Amino acid sequence: MPPQTLVLDRSYQPINTVPWTRAISYVVRERADILEEYDREVHFNMGMPAVVRLRHSIGTYKKLIKFSRQNVLARDRFKCCFCGAGGRGVTLTFDHVVPRSRGGRTEWENIVSACAICNAKKADRTPEEAGMQLRNKPVRPTWMPSFNMALQSVYKVPEEWRAYWTVELVP
Repeated sequence: MPPQTLVLDRSYQPINTVPWTRAISYVVRERADILEEYDREVHFNMGMPAVVRLRHSIGTYKKLIKFSRQNVLARDRFKCCFCGAGGRGVTLTFDHVVPRSRGGRTEWENIVSACAICNAKKADRTPEEAGMQLRNKPVRPTWMPSFNMALQSVYKVPEEWRAYWTVELVP
């Protein structure tokens, strides 16, 4: 696979990855600035872009985030909302804050990530009844990088990205 370029928005937040050739076109058309380069040179004495920052705002944050298991896990940073467990070896599931048997709905504001132990402990009760406390209140996310999930499984992040890439990766 050809080297990818990390694309940042104007506020230096990662929003996408693109082939380095597309990143070159952004730079040539003055739509982005190169922040980091790979150790290779390409045509016309320009370094191969590793990280670029867009000069203008784009409307990626206004899209409605689809409710899905993976997006809930991403919102909760792949950690249990009760005990904070996460990473390899921890199986995370959905948990209804207000149980379905009591009218709780399957929606952003009532679903959290929970490890199997906490989910079993809470069972068919509210967190208060189970003597448990939520670390974060479940909310509908206003934005989520669309490429975040794909990069979660990448174990070797290019060294050139590390200053801009802040998501914890499990080795």
